[in-house]
Amino acid sequence: MHTQDTATPARRSGWRKALGGLLVLPAMAVGLLQVGASAQEAPVVIPAPSQDLTETGSTATAVFAGGCFWGVQGVFQHVKGVTRAVSGYSGGSAETATYELTGSGTTGHAESVEVTYDPSVVSYGDLLHIYFSVAHNPTQLNYQGPDHGTQYRSTIFPQSDAQAETAKAYINELNATGLFERPIVTTIEAFQGFYPAEQYHQDFLTLNPTWPYIVVHDLPKIAALKAIFPQEYRDTPVLVGTL
Repeated sequence: MHTQDTATPARRSGWRKALGGLLVLPAMAVGLLQVGASAQEAPVVIPAPSQDLTETGSTATAVFAGGCFWGVQGVFQHVKGVTRAVSGYSGGSAETATYELTGSGTTGHAESVEVTYDPSVVSYGDLLHIYFSVAHNPTQLNYQGPDHGTQYRSTIFPQSDAQAETAKAYINELNATGLFERPIVTTIEAFQGFYPAEQYHQDFLTLNPTWPYIVVHDLPKIAALKAIFPQEYRDTPVLVGTL
C-alpha cells in the first residue's frame, strides 16, 4: 500500500516491512538487491508463447496489472519497442480511479500499467513473456510480496479478443510446464477503461532509485530483465514525464 506525504510518497506496507523502517544507505545496496532477488517476486525463466499476434501498424496498446505499478511500469519502460508506459488504474469506474479510493480494495480497480508499443519491434507475445517472467509473480492471489489486496492482483485487461485468446493460451502453456511452484492465478478481465495515476506515481522507479521499496522489490526486476532478455532490454527508459 502507498501513502503520500507533502514531500514524496512512501510504501507503508512495503519498505517498512522489508527494512524495519531503516533507511537505505549506499553501502547496503548490494545486500538489498540480493534480498529482492530472493523475494517472492523472483524471476522465472520460461519459454516464449507459441501463439502470438500478427499486428499491423506502428502502435498498439496492452494493459497489465501485477502488484505495485512502480515496478511494472519500470520494467516495461526498459523494453525496446515500448514507446510509453503509464501507471494507472483499470477494472473500475472513472469516478473511483484515484490512489486513495483504489487503495481501499473496494473499487474493482487494480494498479495497472498501460503499455504502448511498436509491434514491428516488440510483439504482444514478447510483452507477455516479460510480464510473466520478470515483471511480477503470477502465482500470488490478490497480492504481490508485501502488498495485499485485490488492487494488487495479477490481471490482464485485453484490448481485443485476439489479445485475450493469446494470453489465455499462454497461461495454459505455462501451467503445463511446471516451471512455477504454484498454479498461475492471473485473471483475464474485460477492459472497461484505463485511468492514469497521479503524477507523483509516474516514473517513480527511475526518479527514486534509492527509495527502499524500489531497491528491495523493483531494481532486481530491472536487473532480471537485462539478464534474461538482453535483446529486448534498453538501458535508457522511456519516461512519461508530465501527463
